[in-house]
Amino acid sequence: SLSCGSCTLPYPASAAQPRASVHGCKFSVSPQCLHALWCCVQVWATLFLMLLSAIVGAYTDINFTWSGYSWQIANCAFTSAYALYLRSVMDKVSEHTTNKQKMDEFSMVYYNNLLSIPPILCLMLFFGEHKGLLAQPALQNPTFLFVALVGGIIGFGISFSALWFLSQTTATIYSLVGALNKIPVAVVGILVFRDPTSPQNLASILIGLGAGILFTYAKSRGK
Repeated sequence: SLSCGSCTLPYPASAAQPRASVHGCKFSVSPQCLHALWCCVQVWATLFLMLLSAIVGAYTDINFTWSGYSWQIANCAFTSAYALYLRSVMDKVSEHTTNKQKMDEFSMVYYNNLLSIPPILCLMLFFGEHKGLLAQPALQNPTFLFVALVGGIIGFGISFSALWFLSQTTATIYSLVGALNKIPVAVVGILVFRDPTSPQNLASILIGLGAGILFTYAKSRGK
């Protein structure tokens, strides 16, 4: 079979294979292969448009600082590494379970959040936040406790949906969708919170929307 990002196509042995010749060397190219290659080009074009959108947005950013964008680049690198590693763990975890099956989404959310507790405790001890934690006035505020509870429930939903989506697709598609969903957030920020913007900044958003449309088209054609 042939695969490229969002495309996975079977390669039937009996399919008619048009022949081409380059410098006297003949080779076969099937319609399925051409379709997969075209789908691959569309996925790479989506990635290029996303990068172009980010560059235009950074160039026209009113509050641009190298320090801020350096941290953003580091965040993107660690997020991508996390997605790649987590996807590989999902494929290998069945080798270490008693029933030789993959973990369900609830188990993945549970262990993913459980493993985050030790780093949080270490950071609390390092910065000394544990000393005044229980003395925080907000812990006596019912409204704060209710909002914190709702935030925890929403966080569980986000973790569950993210891990379910990652288990159903590749890390590349997961990262692409994760980057594309920042476009609606930017639009909401401009319309609702009146964030300062410019025509060039709006152009970067439109380029990102074009990348989303191209990705959706490539994904639907690759099925």
